[in-house]
Amino acid sequence: MRRFKIKKYQVIILLVGVLTISYSFKSKFFEVAKQLEIYTTLYKELNMYYVNEINPAEFTNKAIKNTLQDLDPYTNYYDEQEVEEARIRREGEYAGIGVSVYYDEKGITLREIYKGYEADKKGLKAGDIITKVDGQPLQNMEREELSQFLKGTPNSTVSIEIDRQGAKRTLTVKREKVVVNPVPFYDMIDEETGYIILTRFNEKASSEVKKAYKALKEKGMKKLIFDLRSNPGGSLLEAINISNFFLPKGSTIVSTRAKVKKWSNTYRASNNPLDLEMPIAVLVNGRSASASEIVSGALQDFDRAVVLGERSFGKGLVQRYRELNYGTQLKVTISKYYTPSGRCIQELDYANRDESGNVPKFSDGTVTAFKTKNGRTVYDGGGVQPDIKVGYSKKTEATEELIKSRAIFNFVTEYYYKNPSIASSKEYAFQDFKKFQEYLSKTDKSFKTKQEKMFLEAFESVDDEKLISREYQQIKKKLNQDKIDEISKNQDYLTDLIQNEVLTRYYFKEGSFENKLAQDKVISEALKVLKNNEQYAKILSGS
Repeated sequence: MRRFKIKKYQVIILLVGVLTISYSFKSKFFEVAKQLEIYTTLYKELNMYYVNEINPAEFTNKAIKNTLQDLDPYTNYYDEQEVEEARIRREGEYAGIGVSVYYDEKGITLREIYKGYEADKKGLKAGDIITKVDGQPLQNMEREELSQFLKGTPNSTVSIEIDRQGAKRTLTVKREKVVVNPVPFYDMIDEETGYIILTRFNEKASSEVKKAYKALKEKGMKKLIFDLRSNPGGSLLEAINISNFFLPKGSTIVSTRAKVKKWSNTYRASNNPLDLEMPIAVLVNGRSASASEIVSGALQDFDRAVVLGERSFGKGLVQRYRELNYGTQLKVTISKYYTPSGRCIQELDYANRDESGNVPKFSDGTVTAFKTKNGRTVYDGGGVQPDIKVGYSKKTEATEELIKSRAIFNFVTEYYYKNPSIASSKEYAFQDFKKFQEYLSKTDKSFKTKQEKMFLEAFESVDDEKLISREYQQIKKKLNQDKIDEISKNQDYLTDLIQNEVLTRYYFKEGSFENKLAQDKVISEALKVLKNNEQYAKILSGS
């Protein structure tokens, strides 16, 4: 009799649990359906009665973007055109004229010319502004419209009018297949040390790294510097494949934990490696993110490579594309990833914003220690910490704003036309930082600090500007000097940025990379470590 009561009690608990889960699920589903119905009803009423016309696509696009903005910045909605742009980034191929661009009210400004493609063949230069395409003026067009003009089917032609330093010119260019090589440069630094730079993890990443590796091996490579600096990441699969090149088959490379069980996985090396003995130095900086951190984190956890540079960005989140109606897509964060030792290197805690919307950092709280294969201590919360720190002065807020602006691009454009030639790619060194400061102070209009923007807004809100015009000029001058002083604290970092931009203008990206092999301090330090077998082994042993 007692056994029957226990079973009956257990059944009642089970039923209550099932009913609770069922009710919770239905309640949640009802809430979602309710909110969607409210939005639909609202839109119908606005469309029918609002005094002005409403653009359905623009209205909905804004609503979706606002919905997503309080999540993390990687969860995004893409309309039909943005879906195509995302595909190009993933696959690394498109039909165009071989340029990267800025879009603004003047038209399409050419940011970089790719060597050997149509734009290069026709003599186009960075800084040129395309003002008309097939007779259509481009001034004051939306970015979405401008992005359509240069892309098209291979071998199709288009007439463009360009403005180069005030001079107009019209020419016809042919679209062609453009392949974005994620390994734009590799070479031998000396008789036994090879260098490979990987700039993105698109679908060609692992095959191009493998191709570069084999080519350098044939040249006698016995040590490798693998440069992942400023690599924003990309394909998780490509990160796994590249890690597998240097880790034993069966090694755990990364694991993911998601809300949906089937998306929680452990990814292991499934192929035979290229090499398990070659000394490797991996370079990272504050702009090395996501897949870059998976590779550097895995090689560090297995004590397979020495990591040099600056702490990486700290993106421990994984996204997946989900198809929506009418050719649109959602890129949604589905999981967090963990390195082989168990670290999640996510830096920003988007789930716990404060009342002002500020995002806290995991690294500001308690971080957890983990152990590498050889027992070295590594930490979670805030990117991959390099084994050897080599970097620049800490960037000021003003410098961060400067980088976001076009000030460096515009300065180098002016510099290019004032200097018909410069030293060779390996020997060139930018030594005109004072001229850059003067340019920012007297000529540039694109770089404004937060303080300047706030002050300008306050000034424009005054009814009688004449009353404070004198004070305005004094404060404006002071704010301008303050920002010059602030960015000057990062002269080392900014000099390198300007130098790379200058070299790209004269010698394409290849020239910038050649210069790095000769002058870059992080590469120089990596070379020293690889040449010192005792130091290399000591770092990885943890002794």
